Amino acid sequence: PMDFIPKYIKGKNAPEQIVYECPQLEPILSPTYGCIVYQEQVMQIVRDLAGYSYGRSDLVRRAMSKKKASVMIKERQNFVYGNEEENVPGCIKNGIPEEIANHIFDEMMDFAKYAFNRSHAAAYAVLSYQTAYLKCYYPVEFMAALMTSVIDNPGKVSEYIYNCRQLNIEILPPDINEGDAVFTVSGGAIRYALSAIKGIGKPVIEAIVTEREAGGKYLSLKDFATRLSGKEVNKRTVESFIKAGAFSNLHPNRRQLMMSYIQILDQVAEEKKKTITGQMSLFDFAIEEDRQEYEFTMPEVDEYSKEQLLEFEKEVLGIYVSGHPLEDYVERIKKHATAGSNDFQMDEETGRSAVNDGDTHVIGGIITAKTIKSTRTNSIMAFLMLEDLLGTVEVIVFPKDYEKYKSMLEVDQKIFVKGRVTIEEEKPAK
Repeated sequence: PMDFIPKYIKGKNAPEQIVYECPQLEPILSPTYGCIVYQEQVMQIVRDLAGYSYGRSDLVRRAMSKKKASVMIKERQNFVYGNEEENVPGCIKNGIPEEIANHIFDEMMDFAKYAFNRSHAAAYAVLSYQTAYLKCYYPVEFMAALMTSVIDNPGKVSEYIYNCRQLNIEILPPDINEGDAVFTVSGGAIRYALSAIKGIGKPVIEAIVTEREAGGKYLSLKDFATRLSGKEVNKRTVESFIKAGAFSNLHPNRRQLMMSYIQILDQVAEEKKKTITGQMSLFDFAIEEDRQEYEFTMPEVDEYSKEQLLEFEKEVLGIYVSGHPLEDYVERIKKHATAGSNDFQMDEETGRSAVNDGDTHVIGGIITAKTIKSTRTNSIMAFLMLEDLLGTVEVIVFPKDYEKYKSMLEVDQKIFVKGRVTIEEEKPAK
């Protein structure tokens, strides 16, 4: 635990001041300055102090790391007092006082929650130095690679985008002329990955990139549709690209594109059909300067509001890229919130979240979804999805609180919620 880092540093700087609770601990803990750091040390302590076998010491390690309370209550008894039936002498029989034995067991419990085995910890240390070096000297490339590694996890991508903004790294929207399947570096900024757009499959991206490399950049939406006609691209694909902003460098007005893309695709399909059947149109006979009269003209309309553009991004990317509805509330959230949505997510390595079951926390965000349910007594309660700049967390509002605050609990409302954390096995905290 981080609380013991000062103890470790103090022991490293002044090893002569380290005090061991019993002589048997010194050869086990002296390499780590009096602190339990590795799982192997826990195993060696129960063997050397209480007489456990190698096999039983490993069972203790597993029980500690998985917080199996019932098992640990029994093992504390065995560790301190022994168990003749199971051939465990115990600490007291080995000359260690009861109070000291219990205190050592408490420390093992605290450390075992976070301890790795030694080889794993060594590998992590090397990896930490390598990634720290890369993040320091190649921050843009590092963050692009990091986001690519979690490309299928919008919550993590959102968290890393927030980190990029803190590092003053610009996130560019996906682009059909500049983008690729993965997150890429573009002029000191990070270009959003095309494959992170919902509903866009790998064959579509491969077709787009292959055609772009062979025939050069796309000149317009019609040029894009013409060159990719019959190559995996359909109306739904084009709509997703428009909403994500992937055509914005060619056509900056997304409302125009949304009102025009179906007609443009239909026109391309009709022209292709006529070419195949050998039919000619007036367009084919027109001289170059007159052809514009036959081209589809986009309507003159104003761009969507910033809020609508952000909603499009959220719809097709799963996150906000060009901004966030809460960006004007960052300082207020920092001041009042005691946890972020990322603190509720389960760490893939440890299987734990940063918040603990039963903790009370305040989280600030915007309500993105709301479900109403009736209880057995016909009272009304609500299930909310609350989103901050790092992701989402589920909020359960029980009948009494819902009745009191229901006017505030609507989708798109920005709120602070104070509540008790609930953690269920294999699920994110809420």
